[in-house]
Amino acid sequence: MQKIFDESIRYTIESPDIVKADVLDPVDYQYHLKRDIDITIRNPEYTSVCPMTGLPDFGCITVCYSPDKKIVELKSFKYYLLQYRNVGIFYEHVVNRILDDLVSIIKPRKMSVEGEFIARGGVTSRVIAEYQEEK
Repeated sequence: MQKIFDESIRYTIESPDIVKADVLDPVDYQYHLKRDIDITIRNPEYTSVCPMTGLPDFGCITVCYSPDKKIVELKSFKYYLLQYRNVGIFYEHVVNRILDDLVSIIKPRKMSVEGEFIARGGVTSRVIAEYQEEK
């Protein structure tokens, strides 16, 4: 009988330190003096790994924000999220990290980042972190 699982296979769990925010490309928001807008970005293909087991985590990351002078270029955001593919990070940490990185790059008026993660062991998680510009 053929063995289905090979114990010699090892998974490399990368550190969150490999994720670089400088891949995020800020773009001028040309209407910032004319009107306020709300932007929602969804990535339903987010992946990282559990820092305890190395097993894959899947979820949807949703970013909602009101820009000031900058918006984030979408392809750069996609490449930013792809950096998490082999990173071992808890749901609560990744949502806060994404929020901190985006706020530091585009300096929005307000922003929320939500992670809705696919069930593992019958348990789902939904994590939301928020930022509000100080006046």
